[in-house]
Amino acid sequence: MTIAETSTEDRSSRRNTRVLVAFTAVTNIADGVLKVALPLLATRLTDSPGLIAAVAMTLSLPWLLTALHVGVLVDRFDRRRLLWIADLTRVAVMGALAAALAAGQLSLPVIYAGGALMGLAEVVAMTSVAAIVPSAVAPRLRERANAWVAGAETACGEFAGPFVGGLLVTLGATFALGATAAAYAVGVLLLLLLVGHFAPSAQPPTTTVHHRLVEGLRFLWRNRLLRGMAAMISVLAACWGAWTALMPLVATSLLGLDEHEYGLLLSCLGAGGIVGAFSVSWVNRLLGQRWSMFADLLGTAAMVAAPALTDDLAVIGAAAFLGGMGGTLWTVNARTIAQRLVPPQMLGRYSAAARLFTWGAVPLGAGLAGVVAEFAGARGTFGLFAVAALAMAVPFLRVLTPSALAEARAAR
Repeated sequence: MTIAETSTEDRSSRRNTRVLVAFTAVTNIADGVLKVALPLLATRLTDSPGLIAAVAMTLSLPWLLTALHVGVLVDRFDRRRLLWIADLTRVAVMGALAAALAAGQLSLPVIYAGGALMGLAEVVAMTSVAAIVPSAVAPRLRERANAWVAGAETACGEFAGPFVGGLLVTLGATFALGATAAAYAVGVLLLLLLVGHFAPSAQPPTTTVHHRLVEGLRFLWRNRLLRGMAAMISVLAACWGAWTALMPLVATSLLGLDEHEYGLLLSCLGAGGIVGAFSVSWVNRLLGQRWSMFADLLGTAAMVAAPALTDDLAVIGAAAFLGGMGGTLWTVNARTIAQRLVPPQMLGRYSAAARLFTWGAVPLGAGLAGVVAEFAGARGTFGLFAVAALAMAVPFLRVLTPSALAEARAAR
């Protein structure tokens, strides 16, 4: 490649990086608002922990039910077009929910249906973004692009989104839903600025959808390190699902928080995530990659244990901060490991299979938390999930060994 061609490629890569970061930021802010607004709307209709937890479950259940098939689609069709379809679906659903609320027709079944559709659109969007980076960004600039995209996910989805969500809900739930629809519409327009071709292959696949689906799962299963990380993150993600499902009720009923204060509490997760994103290189140098990832186990355990042990909002917020920071340390390191071990042509299916374990566990954790809380109460349920998070220390120490991590670093 000539110097001129390299310069052109670099300019296109930098432009695409800016577009993907902006798209991720805008849509993740909208996601954060949605995850605050819908459960809070449900608390206006019922005080049942199970029914409220079901809202969080509908938002994440599509990961469990559709992730593998979406991965096959992402490895087959133009990834930008899939992003357009996902975002236009989000605009339509949020507009419909806002209209139902304004007309006084909003009910729990309507919220559940809207949450499920938004969750499906999120599966398509997140899997497509993860797979589009190699097509949009030159190899030597890809690490930087991945870092910025991950930072935007954390800063906007976990920090800015919940904070803005709390503010918007105080201005009016209809306004909050409408503003969220507008944010997704901006995302549709941003995708027009991408340059390049984003279809994964010019040749149609010669195997069946089922065969291609199984390939992604088989690849994940045959690699001991990737398989072990997927299993452990499933349990940790279930803990996050339990925390997200029960905290709206705990915050409003036990802690006496209003919508704005609840948004601030959720922002503690994002603040920890931002600190984790900026400090991951330093933490890796100080502690090593292995112990940097181990911090996620401790942070998640602290996050779910705090509301079981105390009503002190400062302690609960600090524990949420640690959970957010640990989650980002795990995410950044896990992505780096996977990018070295997974071939590019398998990226969509592998990403979908891996996220099936991560995001698919969230609704299971949310649903289980709702059922257990009906009998054991929210505090007892949080305590059980804290024990589950700490129990992951045993498989962690057996799977993420120094030799396994060294082999991953040397893979590519």
